[in-house]
Amino acid sequence: MLFYGLNKFVSAKVDTPNIIGRLTKDAEVHRTAQDKQVVNFSLAINDSYKNKQGERVEQTSYFDCSYWISPNVAKILTKGALVELTGRVSARAWTASSGELKSRLTFHTSTIKLHGGSKKIEFTQGFTEQDNTKIITPEPAEDLPF
Repeated sequence: MLFYGLNKFVSAKVDTPNIIGRLTKDAEVHRTAQDKQVVNFSLAINDSYKNKQGERVEQTSYFDCSYWISPNVAKILTKGALVELTGRVSARAWTASSGELKSRLTFHTSTIKLHGGSKKIEFTQGFTEQDNTKIITPEPAEDLPF
C-alpha cells in the first residue's frame, strides 16, 4: 500500500503480530467435521507495569492458539515450553446457554519458534516435491548468547 504525501511516496507496512509466552498445557490435536487436523494450545504471557502509586503490578494474559499446517508439531508443544508465535488474531462472540455474552480471541499461528536451552528451533511451512503435501521441518538456529 502506498500513501502520497509531502511530494513523496511513502510505503505503509502492515505488521504481523508476534507473541512470546509459555504453554499452559500440552498441545492437543483435534479433527474438524471436514476431516482437517488442527493443533490447539494455550499460551500464557506475563507482563508487569508500575501503577500510579509506584507499585509493580504483575499481569498474565492467556491466548487460545491454533496451528493448521501440521499436527506433528503437537509432539514438541508441551506444558511450560517457551515459544514465539507469528500469525493473526480473530475474535468470536456468542451467547452462552445461560444468556451470558461471551467472547474469545484466537491466535491463528503461521510460524512457531521454540525457545529452550541454548538452541532455538523454527517450524515453518514446507512442501514435498513428490506429492505437494505440507510438512513441518525444523530449521536449527544459531546459538543464543545466553
